[in-house]
Amino acid sequence: MDSVKLMNRTDTKFILHRNEMEDIIKDLTNHYRVLQVEGLRQSRYETLYYDSDNFYHFLSHQNGKLNRYKVRKRNYVESKISFLEVKFKTNKDRTIKKRVPLADIGNNLNNQERIFIEERTGMGMMLEAKLWNKFQRITLVNESLPERLTIDCNLSFSTDNLSVPLDNLVIAEVKQESENRHSPFMKELKRRIIRPEGISKYCLGVTMLYPEIKHNNFKEKVLRIKKVTAQHD
Repeated sequence: MDSVKLMNRTDTKFILHRNEMEDIIKDLTNHYRVLQVEGLRQSRYETLYYDSDNFYHFLSHQNGKLNRYKVRKRNYVESKISFLEVKFKTNKDRTIKKRVPLADIGNNLNNQERIFIEERTGMGMMLEAKLWNKFQRITLVNESLPERLTIDCNLSFSTDNLSVPLDNLVIAEVKQESENRHSPFMKELKRRIIRPEGISKYCLGVTMLYPEIKHNNFKEKVLRIKKVTAQHD
């Protein structure tokens, strides 16, 4: 994992039904190693996303703004570690992640955390907790390429008042130094005519939990997810 931290990288995402993902993994066992934490191959992640009162970061994505940010706290349950993370999506379609360890996750941001965010975003706006995203992740590391593959399943989004589970959805993400189509996983999906999908868990969560917020550009994505997750039922 140390050799594929890939804090400055390209991301390629795919949407699949969990049954389809299980079939694909069987064909990849000779190409990847699987990460184990405390003897487990599935790790639990708990993520708390932050945004301004008027959802500035979400609307930046909705409106197609380049050079945009995402702010979150993430708890790696099995590892018992937490981070405050700022993700920057550049206009060159690269993802740059900066993070600082936390003793624990609290809903509010303290002064030190706000300074960390402002120094990395150049924005002094007040941020507040918007939603939780929880899922289980399987992490695969390519045997020969600088590539990490994450497979997220059992996703759910929630606020204090509402919870939306997406039990059959799998979001697979190929993380590389630069886009390399020789990835065994990407070649297998191309063979199956499964195309990359631009998707943000945070934007998906806002769309489902805050229907009053403008989300026209994500309606088609939600319909696509519903179609994919229902096709094997």
